[in-house]
Amino acid sequence: MSQQDHELERRARELFLRASRDVDPAMAGRLRAARRTALASPASHTAARRLLIPASAFAVVALATLMVWQPLGNRSPAPPADVQTVDATDPTDLPPDADSTDPSLYQDLQFYSWLAYNDGQARNNK
Repeated sequence: MSQQDHELERRARELFLRASRDVDPAMAGRLRAARRTALASPASHTAARRLLIPASAFAVVALATLMVWQPLGNRSPAPPADVQTVDATDPTDLPPDADSTDPSLYQDLQFYSWLAYNDGQARNNK
């Protein structure tokens, strides 16, 4: 702060102290009453209400968003219509006829053999 700022602050403080000493008792009582009224007023409640309205609106929007976009749980999507489903509960079932299935299924026969072997091992370990 510059020297002028310090001087202005000093003079303002001096004037304030002199004026507060020279206040008559009736005026001092009215000032104290006004101060008590201002401190007891619900202005702080109004500020809280002003904050609660946007906060509650945000909470409602967030809840609605969660309700609309909640996960589907364990539901699996339906298989496409052109895919044949095979019931794998009976191990003696024969694979589907090669003429009626997709030829890309036969590209990785070693993988399917490995998968069947490991699936059987996992069931035996349970």
